[in-house]
Amino acid sequence: MPAVFTPQTPAQDSASVVEVPRPGRPPFQVAYERRGSGEPMLLLHGIGHHWQAWEPVLTVLAGSYDVIALDLPGFGASPGLPEGVSYGLESVVPLLAETCTALGVERPHVAGNSLGGLLALEMGLHGFARSVTALAPAGFFTRPEQLYAFTVLRGMRAGARSLPEPVVEVLARTAAGRAALTGTIYARPGRRSADAVVAETRALRRAVGFAPVLAQGRHPGASFGHTIRDIPVTIGWGDRDRLLLRRQGVRAKRAIPAARLVRLRGCGHVPMNDDPATVARVITDTARQADVERALPAAR
Repeated sequence: MPAVFTPQTPAQDSASVVEVPRPGRPPFQVAYERRGSGEPMLLLHGIGHHWQAWEPVLTVLAGSYDVIALDLPGFGASPGLPEGVSYGLESVVPLLAETCTALGVERPHVAGNSLGGLLALEMGLHGFARSVTALAPAGFFTRPEQLYAFTVLRGMRAGARSLPEPVVEVLARTAAGRAALTGTIYARPGRRSADAVVAETRALRRAVGFAPVLAQGRHPGASFGHTIRDIPVTIGWGDRDRLLLRRQGVRAKRAIPAARLVRLRGCGHVPMNDDPATVARVITDTARQADVERALPAAR
């Protein structure tokens, strides 16, 4: 198996589902992919996507870590949350911690992209992560930037829902078609395999969590305005991000002064596909920093 995903690698489906028990409350189910061994590492995708967004870096990360890539509730193969359960951060972050417990892991390293990046930061803030790598995390936009991003996302969703799958399959066979379908989130959409583009367009079309998550994103609590001091945090931002503009990374650094801010050259909003080697290195460097910091008290 190659160290990084290539356009020739077939897209994979998730065959694993965990039911997360919640005493006195309705359980929920989460689909996931798990590979490797070592310290636990949790990967969280963005709105409308699925765990396969991480496929370009999953194999190389699994060489050193027990990697779990989730389909967030209401996305990919994960069903929506039970009726009455909120998609807000204050609800979903504890649910993710409960999911980790159900999978037998505690305080994993957490890497997230976009919505997943915001969730990763929240997990770090509340003590559910041992390190955080947030790639173009949501939560640092101004109101006009938020309106722009949400308008683009709604347009992508409308396009995915309006195109019949046979048309998507035809478009995905050419580099120009892949650019038309996914150029908003990738700087190099031509690197995506045709079946990966079809699968992620299907995931966007079917995402039952899309509308409730976007609705929660309009609330003031969806912004991140806290500092995280006790664990390593890295903020990575593609310099060709067309959805969440890279100046938002500067705001993230101001909000979390101890965080490392990394410019991902030549990368778009979902950088794992544009430069998998760099993204894998950024994530592992952050996780290893946590190991170094834990070892320091024992050495004194």
